[in-house]
Amino acid sequence: MSKEAILKATDLGKEYGALCVVKEVSMTMETGEFIAIVGKSGSGKTTLLSLVSGLERPSNGRVVLNDKDITAASEDDLALFRRKNVGFIFQSFNLIPTLSAWENVVLPLFPEKMSEQARRDRALDLLHRMEMDHRVDHLPSTLSGGEKQRVAIARALVNSPKIVFADEPTGNLDSQTGESIMNILKDLHAENGMSLLMVTHDLDLAKAADRIIRMQDGEVIS
Repeated sequence: MSKEAILKATDLGKEYGALCVVKEVSMTMETGEFIAIVGKSGSGKTTLLSLVSGLERPSNGRVVLNDKDITAASEDDLALFRRKNVGFIFQSFNLIPTLSAWENVVLPLFPEKMSEQARRDRALDLLHRMEMDHRVDHLPSTLSGGEKQRVAIARALVNSPKIVFADEPTGNLDSQTGESIMNILKDLHAENGMSLLMVTHDLDLAKAADRIIRMQDGEVIS
């Protein structure tokens, strides 16, 4: 594996019973690269994202992420690895409704050896970058869709991950808000050299990526 590659997947496959969702997919991603995976609903793109990020185990094939073979890791080892190396942004935000914006952001830091003030400061700094200073103490139920996604992005970044996986990050947003969220992701990628792998059905959003991978019927077609 090249030193410049943060992700390498080889002959990945995923089956659910008789249904083959991902078929013999191989891909490499360089450190700092922004890749968009596009395809119609049911094309296998979200399953592929789950496989290369370690959220799901492949039926066959191998994934090396940040020089670790995650297909060979135990569940505990994999959970620790994800916590220290990976950030996730989901379409459904996945915020805890009883926690404020800053408390949601700070959650991934609790296993780390840091003071409570240091955790809060890091969360507030990221929320400031998301232009959410005025909403840090608000519960998710009082936030708009775009504001919830900004909180979710801050949470994904709070552990300074090597790579961020985003699954339809604008899927539940109107077009104007979605464009604003996309601009935040583009700016973070440009500023930090962040490795970003995004699944989207929106070809216009995908054009912001360095490279586009197209999927159809579980296979990479281009």
